[in-house]
Order: sequence, then C-alpha cells, then structure tokens
Amino acid sequence: MEDGIEMLLLDEPTRFLLSHEPNPRLNMLIGGTLTSVYGLWAMFALPGFRKVPFKLKVPFVPSSKVQTRNVMKLLEGRKGRLADLGSGDGRLVINAASMGFQSTGFEINSVLLAYARIQARWKRIPSSEANFVNKDFWRTDLSRYNNVTAFLSPSTMEPLEVKLVSELPDDARVIVCRFPFPHWKPTSSEGTGLDQVWAYDVQSVRNRPTQNGCSVEMGNPMVTFS
Repeated sequence: MEDGIEMLLLDEPTRFLLSHEPNPRLNMLIGGTLTSVYGLWAMFALPGFRKVPFKLKVPFVPSSKVQTRNVMKLLEGRKGRLADLGSGDGRLVINAASMGFQSTGFEINSVLLAYARIQARWKRIPSSEANFVNKDFWRTDLSRYNNVTAFLSPSTMEPLEVKLVSELPDDARVIVCRFPFPHWKPTSSEGTGLDQVWAYDVQSVRNRPTQNGCSVEMGNPMVTFS
C-alpha cells in the first residue's frame, strides 16, 4: 500500500524518468540530441580536417575574451600586416583590425570562414582591414607579415617554429596562445593558465640560443604534404 501511495505522489514527469520500461520517446529524444551535437561538431571541424596531414590537424577551439585581450596587449605599439593562422570565428583578426592592423585570417574550414566574414561585415570592418582567406597557411609564404598570431595545438608548434623562422622578416613578432614554442625563448608573456599567451620577436630568436642551448638555424620548413 505504501508503494502505491508513493507512486501516486510522484508527478507525471518524475514517473516518466524513473520508469524502467523501454520508452521510445525518451530514446528518440536522446538519439536526436546526440545526432544534432555530432552534426554541429562535424560541420565546424571536418571540412578543415580533410585538407591537412594528420599531425597538423587542429580542432576549432575559440579564444576566450581574456585570451584575446592578452594577445592585443602584446600587440600594443606595433603596426603593419598581421596573419592569424587558423583564424576560426575571426575574433582575433577583427580585434587586431580595430587596432589598426591590416589583418588576414587563414582558415580552411569554409563554415568558419563564412561566419568570420559575416561578423566582420556586421561590425562594418572593410575587407582591406580584416580579410579572411580560404588558404592553408602551411602552404603559404608568410614573409609579407610582420605580426603573426596562432592558437593551434602542441603537436604543431615545432614544425611551425621552423616555418616561421625561415620565412618571417627580422622585425616580425609571433604571438601564440596556450601552447608555447618548444625551443624558442619568449620575449614577453601575458596572462596565466589556459589564457596565457607568449610573444616572440624573430630577430631575438635568430640571435640567441634556444631553450635547449642550440642556436636557431634558418632553412626550409620541415613540413611535408602528400
């Protein structure tokens, strides 16, 4: 009798969730939710993933507001052309453009590229100040840029060192988010934890030993593609 009273006291939604009987509606709801989440992830991640070698693949993770602000602090006092490598939703490019940089975002994911362009138009930033290109930066000569920003992954940082020291001009500054270069010594840093960013001045990198005690040698980037 007590069990019967307890069941009567339960409201309809609670009985629905506590029931051990198979429930087609609940299964459909869970299945539909999981499918939607996977579809959203695939729409943003997979188009770009197919275009680069496995070791250089980087999932889309947007910069936080604090991280973006830290990058802008390390760009203060500088000017010229800026390249954001893997620009994602475009927030770093748009913020840099607002500081007067001629900013270019390299992004191979067409969905993110379209979103970034819409954001720039919405903020009324002309393409001459914030330009987003559907190009693989690994295959692009970056020698025309004297400012470079990147939020990639640990596995990409070593080959990126080689590419940038081979291509960038002496007055270039490179700012990386969350994952520092394994061999370069930073000029300065801003923030802590997941929002920490590091700045590297290329001339200083070329003129002094790396953290492992070896000097930096210029040469062709050791990045190969099939």
